[in-house]
Amino acid sequence: MPGEKKVRVPPRWVERAAWSVHRAILRFSGGRLGLRRPRPGKWGSLRLTTVGRLSGQERRVILAYFEDGSDLVLLSMNGWHEGHPAWWLNLREAPEATVELGGSDRAVHARAAEGQERARLWDRWRTFDKDLDAYASLRSTEAVVVVLEPRPVV
Repeated sequence: MPGEKKVRVPPRWVERAAWSVHRAILRFSGGRLGLRRPRPGKWGSLRLTTVGRLSGQERRVILAYFEDGSDLVLLSMNGWHEGHPAWWLNLREAPEATVELGGSDRAVHARAAEGQERARLWDRWRTFDKDLDAYASLRSTEAVVVVLEPRPVV
């Protein structure tokens, strides 16, 4: 379309290397580096622990998020490549999970935002990335806006 901004995503190997480095920083720093709370105009990063839908084993991934009241909001973008990321597929199967927010853990329940809530939260993501819609247009699969609601620990 005329006037539509062209964006590019890095090759998959570059993304995987960056993810590996990020996990190594978190591991070698003993959790002191690699996770951060959101700041004005900046998303934060958390570590999500899910249960693998096929393996039944714990799976951990570091993700960008922002806070919406007591909820944490993520995008299931799969590096802007096709399909949904494994962590979202795991949460669809078993929505109870935990997040590490740099010094504290939180039990959460995951769900997909829909309708007006999804539109509102997508607009909030635009404050962090002005090219969000251009990246999303690279995929035929709509990115899910994932809401992690706090749940009581029993």
